[in-house]
Amino acid sequence: MNKAVNSIVGSEPSQDLDEKKARSTVQSLAKGFRVLEAFSAENEEMTLSQIALAADLDPGTTFRMLNTLVDLGYVSRIPESRRFALTLKVLDLGFHAIARTDLRSIVRPILRGLVSETSEAASFAVLQGADVLYLERVRAGITRLGVDIRVGTTVPATQTAIGQTILAFLPEREVQKVQQLTPLAPFTVKPHATELPLPELLERIREDGYLLTESLFTEGLRILAVPVLDIDGYPVGAISIAAPTIRCTETELKDLALLSTLRAAIDIGKALEANGSIG
Repeated sequence: MNKAVNSIVGSEPSQDLDEKKARSTVQSLAKGFRVLEAFSAENEEMTLSQIALAADLDPGTTFRMLNTLVDLGYVSRIPESRRFALTLKVLDLGFHAIARTDLRSIVRPILRGLVSETSEAASFAVLQGADVLYLERVRAGITRLGVDIRVGTTVPATQTAIGQTILAFLPEREVQKVQQLTPLAPFTVKPHATELPLPELLERIREDGYLLTESLFTEGLRILAVPVLDIDGYPVGAISIAAPTIRCTETELKDLALLSTLRAAIDIGKALEANGSIG
């Protein structure tokens, strides 16, 4: 009797943990991954019932998961068959992660050299949908700039200097696509962000080859942004230098950092091409 009581009492913490875990996870997402993981080299094509058995799911749930994954492009229906197979889009998940890691390893030493030359913080970002994704950032010493930009931060491309610098060298149709994808509710930007219409601003950036402006988000910060172009002149990313306005004027920042930043952008472009990351 005591053993039975102890067994019941001892199971309560485990049950509580299971319930807590269930409340803090998305079970449907987990089931979707179980469907993906059901495929293997030995089972490249399977029927719904085979997938349900391998994923340990009921047929109804498996059917809904497969329909969702087909709509998203991760699973395909085999023509004239009741079988399903993974698509190459599944591989993109891993390839993108590997590519980004490799990209950071290329960019980081060049940014460090740039920071060493300018004594100002430097960042590298790429376009991701309608946003720019910050892949690397090197601060100058322990100085904090009052802006919370970290590796992994995303910001609307049309509303930040580093993003506008990328957009300036994109084909017009791609710029329009980015604008269409940009959320209707913009970030809180400074008044000067809207002084010049975007098409005119992008044209000016193309002519100059860089953008030097006050930060669109943070008071007292000046930004110099330069595109990183591939051999065909397509923007694969951009570098930005951030400096406190109290420390240098636009002219001083340009004299201090423009040539170094342009050289760094060229170095990154060449390194990516040599590494096979672009082209």
